[in-house]
Amino acid sequence: MRSVATGGGPQTTAVPRRPLRLLRLEDEPLFRDLLGRALAGDERLEVVGTFGTAAETLAAAASLRPDVLILDIELAGGWTGIRVGLTLRETLPTVGVLLLSNHADAELLAGVRPEQLAGWSYVLKRSVADVAALVRAIEGAAAGLVVLDPELVRLRSGRLPGPLGGLTPRQRQVLELIAQGYANAAIAERLGLAEKTVENQINLLYQALGIDRGDGGLHVRVQAVLTYLGRTGDF
Repeated sequence: MRSVATGGGPQTTAVPRRPLRLLRLEDEPLFRDLLGRALAGDERLEVVGTFGTAAETLAAAASLRPDVLILDIELAGGWTGIRVGLTLRETLPTVGVLLLSNHADAELLAGVRPEQLAGWSYVLKRSVADVAALVRAIEGAAAGLVVLDPELVRLRSGRLPGPLGGLTPRQRQVLELIAQGYANAAIAERLGLAEKTVENQINLLYQALGIDRGDGGLHVRVQAVLTYLGRTGDF
């Protein structure tokens, strides 16, 4: 925040946030064009590179300084989006990774160790037309969160493992929205609740899941989503 002097005295004005820098790897030209149209015109985003092969992406990524990599999970030449993301994380440790897949299977994330999953999002290609969901996944990856496609959440609803079985219906609603990348204010709006009520529900949710907010390790929202995915006992 910064103060701006005006005729009526100093006012505090938000400094405009720079757009998130995106690097895209997609080897299917038609889908690459569709994704480009979905991202175009959003002032929160800036595409700094678009590539069709893993080799091109690996060669250019460091110089382009992306905030988020958008990677097709299935690639030619023996590479996968997961392998590209893990490789680039070695030189760009804070870069977010958004995986695009034709398959509604969160188990594909099993190739990423739980302690590495912060900043990874998983979106189905058929959901790219839902620009709001796409942007939530991009922003979540940039913020170090774990964000899942809404369809993955719908498929998982009703068959939640382990400690999730004891959650109240409201806590499950809140957890599913956290898994889709919604912030507290957006959760409150979707559920018709006060934001303070949502905060209280999230505190109760963390308690029910045995998540320690003060352990200084993984972000509590990441821990909650990993538990939602059944990746318990690994963080």
